[in-house]
Amino acid sequence: MNGRADFQEPNAEVPRPIPYIGADYIPTEEERRVFAECNDESFWFRSVPLAATSMLITQGLISKGILSSHPKYGSIPKLIFACIMGYFAGKLSYVKTCQEKFKNLENSPLGEALRSGQARQSSPPGHYSRKSKYDSNVSGQSSFVTSPAADNMEREMLPRYEPIPFSASVNESAPSGITDHIAQVKVNKYGDTWDE
Repeated sequence: MNGRADFQEPNAEVPRPIPYIGADYIPTEEERRVFAECNDESFWFRSVPLAATSMLITQGLISKGILSSHPKYGSIPKLIFACIMGYFAGKLSYVKTCQEKFKNLENSPLGEALRSGQARQSSPPGHYSRKSKYDSNVSGQSSFVTSPAADNMEREMLPRYEPIPFSASVNESAPSGITDHIAQVKVNKYGDTWDE
């Protein structure tokens, strides 16, 4: 026991289960409206201004000679690149605002998932999920408490990596057997050769 008594107030709300939001999720009409609104606002209020600003800055840098223009196409390739980067930067900069709009929706499974902080669940209930081989902790320990049996099972299932000892033969200071000696060969007027 941790010394605390677990109790619920009689009028306390029971938390609703978090809905599973997967690739097969069909948004509600209100969610579709917010998607369209977010798309429209992110384009006009973020992407267009950032694309235009980045193009103007790029053209200014080309005019001052800081950036060079292409010999055949001029400044067009760099301006197109600046426009594309500004467009995507504008879209990405609007993500947090759009998430807040979804969080403010009533009766929205997507809004509920965002409010609970779990917009993307790793797997549906009852589905086996395995930790990614790329996940790692700095300390090397699990972030949650598990039983010793589970730890032993995890150690048995994971591959073991042995350190590779450093080979001194690869080192530049080690002798490699290659010499700079060039054999002196003499050739007489008849084409006969011999070593000295």
